[in-house]
Amino acid sequence: MQITLEIPDEIVQNTALGEADWLREIAIALFQKELITLGRASRIAQMHQIEFQKLLGSRGICVHYDVEDFEQDIQHLRDRGYKNSHSE
Repeated sequence: MQITLEIPDEIVQNTALGEADWLREIAIALFQKELITLGRASRIAQMHQIEFQKLLGSRGICVHYDVEDFEQDIQHLRDRGYKNSHSE
């Protein structure tokens, strides 16, 4: 799904935020409200997950990492071809 967000010109002109800044702020807000996972937030922000975590930390935002996040990370690694040497 792709969502197009239109921001009125007067708002854009009165801030120094570019497109990347808006995406980061939206991702941070959704993550803080626990509406999306860390992985999804970092993708919306178009940042590597570690860099997104650093951004959250610089703002004093707690990174809630739960079992679902862990399972998604494991699946992501499997999708990229990583194998658990202990299970073979």
